[in-house]
Amino acid sequence: MGGLASPRTAETVPVPAIAAHGGEDALTALVALVQDDLQACNRAIVARMDSPVALIPQLAAHIVAAGGKRLRPLLTLASARLCGYPGEDPGSLGGLRHVDLAACVEFIHTATLLHDDVVDESQLRRGLASANAIFGNKASVLVGDFLFARAFQLMVEDGSLVVLGILSRAAATIAEGEVLQLQTQNDLSTTEDQYLEVIQGKTAALFAAACEVGAVIAGRPAREQEALAAFGMNLGIAFQLVDDALDYAANQATLGKTVGDDFREGKVTLPVLAAYQAGDEAERVFWRRAIEEGSQGDGDLERALHLMEARGAIEATLARAHGFAVAARAALAVFEDGPVRRILADVSDFAVSRAR
Repeated sequence: MGGLASPRTAETVPVPAIAAHGGEDALTALVALVQDDLQACNRAIVARMDSPVALIPQLAAHIVAAGGKRLRPLLTLASARLCGYPGEDPGSLGGLRHVDLAACVEFIHTATLLHDDVVDESQLRRGLASANAIFGNKASVLVGDFLFARAFQLMVEDGSLVVLGILSRAAATIAEGEVLQLQTQNDLSTTEDQYLEVIQGKTAALFAAACEVGAVIAGRPAREQEALAAFGMNLGIAFQLVDDALDYAANQATLGKTVGDDFREGKVTLPVLAAYQAGDEAERVFWRRAIEEGSQGDGDLERALHLMEARGAIEATLARAHGFAVAARAALAVFEDGPVRRILADVSDFAVSRAR
């Protein structure tokens, strides 16, 4: 019940069947649920960004101030609440383990954003100029390293080898996912399973870890830890699938980055695979030229969008995302029904409603 949805399972789930609640309403409810803890987390983030090297807090503050929904730390805080964590632990250094670990999760995420924007040569992040566009690639990479180091300091200060293992494995898995994405870039022979392996690594692993540590610090049994890890993993996959669809289906203001970046970079995402596999030979010649050879000209992005629409590639991607969102909701069945469980379940709707 709480396992990872299979690639084939997601194809069979009808898209309209998720929750009656609006996605943004679910996110608003999640923020309200842990408002005090989230404010404490934000204070911890600001404090831990401090450094006598002035460029570090300046650059880090730029990407943090750019916004973002703080979804990953919110999941840590809410998972701890779901598992009955009291909010203060006399055995911890600061007495607020869930807050410090939520900040740790956000530092890992922010560090990967800094590094990803350099790798992808991105000029926009959340609708604003990316850190590398303003401060340069070298500074962005090094400040990303600083944030990773801060994250590991927080893990060590927590004092739990189990927590350290979960979060350090997630950090390694993220790096593996990013390298695997480099290996599949420009390669249309990539299978859907290989694509899913990429997004499990680069995105979903941190979602899973963010949720699982909430159960660990609350001292919950392995069954509940595994359920929250499965919830986070399926939620993260759904989230990334929608992101990949939005790269072709959103406007720039909604997306927060330049529409078509994945196309220009030759990334092999599910919308591309779906359109390529469903296309005729003339369409496949186009995709091979544009994605594998990287030979793109004026009008190619528009043609790619047209082919995706004609072949139902975006709809297929969103249907798959919906399947993983349903699996995320199902993973929470091991917990007693209540407001926290319902809000977390409805967050799976948020993951897919961003494309509506």
